[in-house]
This record gives sequence, C-alpha cells and structure tokens, in this order.
Amino acid sequence: MRIFVTGASGWIGSAVVPELIDAGHEVVGLARSDASAAALTAAGAEVVHGTVDDLDILRAAAAASDGVIHLAFKHDIAFSGDFQGAAEADRRAVDTIGAALTGTDRPFVIASGVAGLAPGRVSTEQDMATNDGSPISIRVATAQAVLDLASHGVRSSVVRLAPTCHGDGDNGFMATLVATARAKGVSGYPGDGVNRWPAVHRLDAAHLFRLAVEKAPAGSVLHGVAEEGVALRDVAEVIGRHLDVPVTSVAPENAAEHFAWLAAFIGVDAPASNTLTRELLAWEPAHPGLLEDLDKGHYFQASTTTA
Repeated sequence: MRIFVTGASGWIGSAVVPELIDAGHEVVGLARSDASAAALTAAGAEVVHGTVDDLDILRAAAAASDGVIHLAFKHDIAFSGDFQGAAEADRRAVDTIGAALTGTDRPFVIASGVAGLAPGRVSTEQDMATNDGSPISIRVATAQAVLDLASHGVRSSVVRLAPTCHGDGDNGFMATLVATARAKGVSGYPGDGVNRWPAVHRLDAAHLFRLAVEKAPAGSVLHGVAEEGVALRDVAEVIGRHLDVPVTSVAPENAAEHFAWLAAFIGVDAPASNTLTRELLAWEPAHPGLLEDLDKGHYFQASTTTA
C-alpha cells in the first residue's frame, strides 16, 4: 500500500514510518521543515512538503494514496495557550482528508486519546467521550467525525493512545516528571499516588497503527494501551531512586506550584483496557512496560526538558 502519513517525523510518526516500510508499504510523509524532510528521506519515505494548514496539499496527497494515517497536531500552539486553535486546525485537516477518501473504501486512521473517557473506572473501546462544549471537545467531535466516515465508504478507525507513549527519546510527561524532580530535589506524586495512567511503548503503538491501516474494520475504536494503569507513586519511586532524591506526596493545593502545567493532568485516574483491540487485530505489545523502561536509565541522561 501507498500510505500517506501526517506527523511522520514526530514522536509516534517516526516509529510508524519504519514500521510501515519494514512491512513492505510505501510511505509518503508530510514534512513542514527541511529537517523533517531529511529525516523522512533517510528513513526511506517519500516527502510531501507542507503543514496541516495546507488543505490542498492534504487533499491531493490523500487522494493519491491507498490509505492515510493522521498523526499531526499543532502541539506548539496547543500547549502555549491556543488549544482550541490547534483542535480547529486538526478538524479542518481531518475533514479535508476524509472528503478525499469518501467512497473509496480506503483506510483512514487517526490518533486520539483515552484520558477522561470513564472517570472512576477502567475505560474500554466501547466508551465514547462526552462533548461538553470545551475546547477538548473539538477533538472528541473530530474523532466521531472520522468514525462516521465508515458510512460514507471510508475504512475509518481511531487509535486512542495512552497519555504516556514512552521510549528512548521521549520528551513528554515522563521526561517532564524527571526534570521536575531534578529541579525540585524531590520526586513528587499527587496525594496518595494511587491514581493510574495507562501507558504504551512507542514501538508497540507504531505496530498498532500499522495493523489498523492494514485491517481494522470500518468504524473501529482501538486502544493504544499496553498497560491498563501504572500508579503515579510507583513512577515517582523509580524516578527518586535514579536521581537519589526523596519521594514525597504533593498535596492537591500545592500541585500547581510543584508540577506547573502538568498539575492539570497529574492527579487524573484514567485506567484503560485493551482487550477488544487485542482480540480484533491480534495486537500483542512486546516492548518494555513503563516502569521497566524508566529503569533502563535513558530518561535520566542530560535533557533539555524543563519543569
């Protein structure tokens, strides 16, 4: 298959591209910079220059493909005060790609998330997020729009990723917790630390995206979750051991001061199941779990991440 991948040089995309190529697929990657284009070329992919705002480019690339994996998102503006703007740009891109694929029966796979699906219990692929009118709900509506394409001749699916997609080179939540512990001199966890985050190794996530584009039935919701939930206290203890700093509880009223922007997420309890995904696609995560990955030490090497 000739597969068009947006976000092809990003954290997940840079694992998806070799996963696809190694399986015999031809990859066309969207690149918004010369550096991204060079990385894609080195990986063996064809390059299309553009961004998620270049709708004509997205339309043409999707129409010329045998399927699309959409991973791009404007994280730079999303986490600097304009999440709504990023989500609206994402919806325009998805609608453009979906229109190009309508009636073709070709696959269209997008990335979404599992956090917040079912507070207080383990979420499953059958749970659907609530559209409450908040900016995050734009992404909820976007995922639903992709699923709705199943009734318009598109083999659409949504991969809801764990909030922690870990691995060597990760500069996300785990790297931020390490940087915070290093800066504060303590490895903190929220409250009693029993709240759980699902996790997946980026290479296992990449494998799931390949399976989805190859064979997920139209309208499938998939969970990119290898571990149902890892307690934040356990994460803090591994970090504390590696940095040789105390491990301590952070009270809710002090979370914003200690964890900064991560305070909005750190106390969330969001376990998620992968049972239906594994049964549907025979997906078997094979890479290290979160705590084992942390213990490998690569998160504690010199990093540019700041708290």
